[in-house]
Amino acid sequence: MRPTDDAILAAVAAGFEDQVGFLQRLVAIPSQRGEEAGAQDLFARECRQRGYNTEIFPIDLDLIRHHPGFSPTTIPYDNVFNVVATHRPRRETGRSLILNGHMDVVPTGPAAMWTGSPYSGRREGDWVYGRGAGDMKAGIGANLAALDALRRLGLQPAATVHLQSVSEEECTGNGALACMARGFTAEAAIIPEPEDDRLVRANTGVLWFRVELSGVPVHVREAGSGANAIEATYRIIAALRRLEAAWNERKDDHPYFDTIDHPINLNIGKIEGGDWASSVPAWCAIDCRIAIFPGVSAADAAAEIEATIAAAAREDRFLANAPPTVTWNGFFAEGYVLEEGSEAEATLARAHLAAYRSPLQSFVSPSYLDGRVFVIYQGIPCLVYGPLSENVHGFDERVSLSSLQRVTGAIALFIADWCGVEPIEA
Repeated sequence: MRPTDDAILAAVAAGFEDQVGFLQRLVAIPSQRGEEAGAQDLFARECRQRGYNTEIFPIDLDLIRHHPGFSPTTIPYDNVFNVVATHRPRRETGRSLILNGHMDVVPTGPAAMWTGSPYSGRREGDWVYGRGAGDMKAGIGANLAALDALRRLGLQPAATVHLQSVSEEECTGNGALACMARGFTAEAAIIPEPEDDRLVRANTGVLWFRVELSGVPVHVREAGSGANAIEATYRIIAALRRLEAAWNERKDDHPYFDTIDHPINLNIGKIEGGDWASSVPAWCAIDCRIAIFPGVSAADAAAEIEATIAAAAREDRFLANAPPTVTWNGFFAEGYVLEEGSEAEATLARAHLAAYRSPLQSFVSPSYLDGRVFVIYQGIPCLVYGPLSENVHGFDERVSLSSLQRVTGAIALFIADWCGVEPIEA
């Protein structure tokens, strides 16, 4: 009953122009954190048109706030939704699968630094441009298009498949966690993140935190009698940089990360402070992100960060009496390793070879991925594998269409082998 590899790849090619059009429509809908509803609604409509049982639901903090994978948040969840569309076979003869992706995107930065509109979705040669084009609306479309290719051949998976489009991947990971808490599970998962046609073998965890410092405001003519909160922040950043260096020195203790030059990256992503150019600033706050190795507890890493800041404050004449405060305000997520040798990985390797005519390669990513929800907390293999993209989180983000077509083909081939197939009509 299973068609040939060439027949499946041809079915992907036959629908690829429609797939690109869907991607362009998705990119044209802004979906930064808290604005995902419009794009999620479009995805839900597409799923319902195909007859999938489709649920739209808010992230329920009461379901996940006590889970070890929960990330604290200081932002309201009033307009933050997940979408899960489910295919059920007539007879469950294959292995179940989750096809996951995230709809939220990061801010665009100054629009003037883009060649065109950040949400143009324009197509130029082999590329579609726009915020989220690569990260990861192309992947969300690939998941849907892979199932469409089988439908074009009159077939459907012979196992349950959950199509998940989640929010909050870019700041907490709570969206994927909320799907798990609602009972959506499977025997394997695929997340087509923009990974340049490769499989992620391991990735770091991530912590987000905010450090707030107080100063003593005085007129600038008496600056020596005050305490400059902004300048004090420099000293805290220096201490955090020393911690970053110390953590990187531990990389040899962590398989897969020992060959990466700098796997632990600290980013001071935002700074605010002061009220007036001629007043010594009374306050300053920085928002920070730092990675942690797989196997390192988020709670233990957070305690080390707090201890580092406290020690730096004790050594500072002013901060010793006005210690900074630390708030955990986003990712509190641990990393994972995808163990080698699973049947799911072997199935993807065969699919990739057929779609690309070259062997599947894996690599280590020093960034956050929702794969941790499946690997750590569900104990299932999660294959994070997606198309070539450029300028992700930067200006003129774009995804390669030729790569996207091959990735979609590989996912369709994976579904046919992992889930099996059955005729759509009995």
